[in-house]
Amino acid sequence: MMDKIYSYIESSTDTLIELETELCKHPAISPDSGGEGELEKVEALQAWLIAHGITQLERHDAPDSRAKGGVRPNLIATIPGASDTKRLWIMSHTDVVPPGELSLWQSDPWQVVVKDGRLIGRGVEDNQQGLTSSVLAALALVQQGIRPPHTVKLLFVADEEMGSEYGIQWLLANRNLFRSDDMVVIPDGGDERGETIEVAEKNLLWLKLKTAGKQCHGSRPDQGANAHLAACELAVRLHDELPRRFAARDSLFDPDYSTFEPTKHEANVPNVNTIPGDDVFYMDMRVLPQYPLKDVLAEVERIMNEVAAKRHVQISYEILQRVESKATSADAPLVRFLSQAVNRVYGVETRPIGIGGGTVGAFLRNIGIDSVVWGRLHESAHQPNEYALIENIIGDAKVMATLMMEER
Repeated sequence: MMDKIYSYIESSTDTLIELETELCKHPAISPDSGGEGELEKVEALQAWLIAHGITQLERHDAPDSRAKGGVRPNLIATIPGASDTKRLWIMSHTDVVPPGELSLWQSDPWQVVVKDGRLIGRGVEDNQQGLTSSVLAALALVQQGIRPPHTVKLLFVADEEMGSEYGIQWLLANRNLFRSDDMVVIPDGGDERGETIEVAEKNLLWLKLKTAGKQCHGSRPDQGANAHLAACELAVRLHDELPRRFAARDSLFDPDYSTFEPTKHEANVPNVNTIPGDDVFYMDMRVLPQYPLKDVLAEVERIMNEVAAKRHVQISYEILQRVESKATSADAPLVRFLSQAVNRVYGVETRPIGIGGGTVGAFLRNIGIDSVVWGRLHESAHQPNEYALIENIIGDAKVMATLMMEER
């Protein structure tokens, strides 16, 4: 049976190019990044799936007045199984990031170019490689009349690139889609060999820190309160002191410690000889899961208050992102099944890892759903001339099809 499924996938190069090309020509950029959202792309995907025999579809549209059609569409394709328990979900996202500086591209980012076994274009890897692989795996069953042992659901979500407010977060808050015995594979991260299975993430905390002092002339600092100076001191103290307070290490992650980095800084005064009365900077914090973010925030507030008192300024913060994630056990059945499938297709031994970046898997793990992030990727996402290898799309489809046929 699996030889028949693999043979179908191996002969599907033209099909995968056709799907990638269709998806790529509909830019699905968030309104937060100046785009119109995912509607055109999802409508095109719906039509393509129906034309190829995947007809059990349902839409769950999150309202967003900024987007085309006023919605951010989430789409589910169902392949019924012999049993409707222990369902397998494969979740990919339809939104992409903007192409960036066009002069760095060697071709039109919205037109797929096939060259040397690669597909080139914005989104072809992130996340259309995983999306296309999941569709190929499903087609190998549907078009050959093969019924999987358990129901398979392909979930195509919106808004992953900008925090998932209109994607998986909206679905979890407004729909009752998942069950406790579901398993979810997210083909949106990995390595060139496909040997890492992401089962855990660091807690994510983004802060916007505002300092209010008193503006004055550069020659009379005694008449003001230098907001920039206070902000610099705060940034250095947070960077240096938080790692000492939250000092644990965990070899599941790379790096194996919590990180606290000052990043973005907003312009304050336009001239050199004015001492600024206002200053705004940002922190990106990736914290090992054993530390609750409320403890991190308590320490941030302690340091803020000390700097504010010393420098005679007022300091406040705004939380831009706050995500705490449980882990999927490295011994979970999903991890074992996926590891076996990867070994069968690619001949490599997998290992569980944790990452510092956030994925949609965090939201599922927090409600008790086992989820993993996996793929055989060259990690060209968000770069000019983004590309995906055709052999990876085919190989990953075989892995997914193997999971779909797992008896469990």
